[in-house]
Amino acid sequence: MADSTAKQGAPALGVAMVGYSFMGAAHSQAWSVAPRFFDLPLHPRMLVVAGRQAGPVEAAARRLGWEGSTTDWRSLLERDDVDLVDVCTPGDTHAEIAVAALEAGKHVLCEKPLANSVAEAQVMVDAAEKAAVAGVRATVGFTYRRVPAIALARQLVAEGRVGTVRHVRAQYLQDWIADEQAPMSWRLEKEKAGSGALGDIGAHVVDLAQHVTGELLTGVSGLLRTFVEERPLPGAGGGALGGTAGEGTGVVTVDDAAVFSGRLSGGGLATFEATRFAWGRKNAIRLEINGSKGSLAFDFEDMNVLHYYDATEDARVAGFRRIYVTEPEHPYVGAWWPAGHGLGYEHGFVHQVVDLVGALAAQEDPAPTFADGLQVQKVLAAVERSSAEGCAWQQL
Repeated sequence: MADSTAKQGAPALGVAMVGYSFMGAAHSQAWSVAPRFFDLPLHPRMLVVAGRQAGPVEAAARRLGWEGSTTDWRSLLERDDVDLVDVCTPGDTHAEIAVAALEAGKHVLCEKPLANSVAEAQVMVDAAEKAAVAGVRATVGFTYRRVPAIALARQLVAEGRVGTVRHVRAQYLQDWIADEQAPMSWRLEKEKAGSGALGDIGAHVVDLAQHVTGELLTGVSGLLRTFVEERPLPGAGGGALGGTAGEGTGVVTVDDAAVFSGRLSGGGLATFEATRFAWGRKNAIRLEINGSKGSLAFDFEDMNVLHYYDATEDARVAGFRRIYVTEPEHPYVGAWWPAGHGLGYEHGFVHQVVDLVGALAAQEDPAPTFADGLQVQKVLAAVERSSAEGCAWQQL
């Protein structure tokens, strides 16, 4: 296990966070835990969290371990002790906050998808490139890259273990709004979320397909569908999904499900499915890669396991090998528990902090970059255009 504290005398990295709900809680836990298990070159200091309402944000600061709170996110940019702004807000605010932070000389970690449109994402990329000249860095939070089994899959593909990639099959299946009476949420409003299952969860598997294979999607054909067009508004005080308080119903303006196919830059074919209507599937992120020499398969609901098939083996003993990715030699795992004890959802966020802090200390661009986020945004936009045009093929 790595040293349980940051390096003795490591310079502080002052962190401020905007937003404190689901993603804010996950990011807070990561900022707190990372220096306790990894030997970091900079020591994260959780200075302040920003939110819209004073009472709730003050309570969140106490609960999540932040030194202070504010209802004015712009005040964060005026503080000399804030080095990095962590953006955990709905997509419609990403561009405004991230660009302002970069222009103020603050590093930025922004949750995915990067923005609600290609135009917004391009503005963010331009701001990041301009800020990089002064040594200010930006990254987008595609956290599932940091699951050890996914990181191992990327290593195996890069080593040529599966050969030339022929097929990628990627799914992200959830069921949290499969009930037609599930209440409205900002995630079901296009103005705030940008898109539905496509951007919220489909963005993750687009990023994983490109990240693990090392290839880009060059064109797509897709279909979007909204199954439930109106939903009940949450009761007074808001609901578990964070919708606007009130009575009656709200109109769903995003997709409930997305299916699309694509071409990879190396010549392979890819198929994608993203839905929040798959009863019984709580967080099933499934990725299978078939190549000229073998295959890899992963399912987040069994997140410590990677399946590997070596087609070059003796046919008499060939079969999928179940790799339990908990050995200290596996990516990230050596800092945690003894082999066989497994990691969970929250560890990906810790690894994100570790990689980000390491890149900042080395004065390097952390991955994934805003440009990577823009590439995913272009894929999402192309799928939307394709669906609107009757599944017409869209070049990226």
